[in-house]
Amino acid sequence: MALEKDPLPASATGIGDRPKRRSFLDRHKVLEKNATLLLALSFAVVTVGGIVEIAPLFYLENTIEDVEGMRPYTPLELTGRDIYIREGCYVCHSQMIRPMRDEVERYGHYSLAAESKYDHPFQWGSKRTGPDLARVGGRYSDEWHVDHLRDPQSVVPESVMPKYGFLEDTLIDGRYVQDLMATHAFVGVPYTEEMLENAQSDFAVQADPDKDYDGLQGRYGESAQVRNFDGKPGVSEMDALVAYLQMLGTLVDFSTFTPDASR
Repeated sequence: MALEKDPLPASATGIGDRPKRRSFLDRHKVLEKNATLLLALSFAVVTVGGIVEIAPLFYLENTIEDVEGMRPYTPLELTGRDIYIREGCYVCHSQMIRPMRDEVERYGHYSLAAESKYDHPFQWGSKRTGPDLARVGGRYSDEWHVDHLRDPQSVVPESVMPKYGFLEDTLIDGRYVQDLMATHAFVGVPYTEEMLENAQSDFAVQADPDKDYDGLQGRYGESAQVRNFDGKPGVSEMDALVAYLQMLGTLVDFSTFTPDASR
C-alpha cells in the first residue's frame, strides 16, 4: 500500500502570500477609485519634494557666483537683444555651452550662471539649427555679421537662415530705451539713475565713434564697444543687433577666471 505524501507547506507554495498581495491591491484601488484622495496625496508628495529642493536655497547668501567683468547691457545692446528675440533668433541658436568636451572645444569655455543673470528672459535654448552664440562676440568682423544678416548664404552657403537685410534700412532713435531699461531695473537689473537719465544719449553715442563716449564707458566700462557697426549713417536695427552679438561672451576674462571652490 503506497503512502500518501505530506502536502507542501503554504510558505513553500506561496499560497500564504496571496492574501497579503490582494490586501495591498485592494488598498491601492481606494486611490484609483477616489480622484479627490489621489489628488490630495499627489499634492502632498509634490509639496514635500518641493520643500526639500527649495528650502536649502533660503540659507544661501547668493545662488549665483559673482564674476568679474559682468555688467548690465548698454542701451544699444539691450535694444539689439530685443530685436534678436523679436526676430526669433533664439529658435535656431542657443546661448548655453554645456560642460562637455565636444562643446567646449567647439564653442569655448562652458557657460556660467552669472553670464545670464541680467537676461530677462534667458536665451539658453534647447535646439541648434545654427551654432551656439554664447561666445560669438569678437569671432567675426562687423562686416561679416552685416553680410551674414543681409544674405546668410553669401557667407555660409549651406545656411537655411532667412535674410534680415531690412534691419539696416530701419532707423531707430532710442526714444523708448529708457522705459525699456526701467522695466529691467524693476525686475532686478542694477541700472542706476545716471544710466537711466543718459539712456537715449548713450544709445546714440555707442554707434558713433565721432561723439564723446567717455560717459558711456564710464557707466558701463571699456567693454562697451563703440563704433559704427553697420557702416552707414544713423543708428539702425542692424547696428543694435550687431552690437549685441559682438558683446556676447566677451565680458568675462577666462584667462584669469577661477571657479569659486567654496560653492
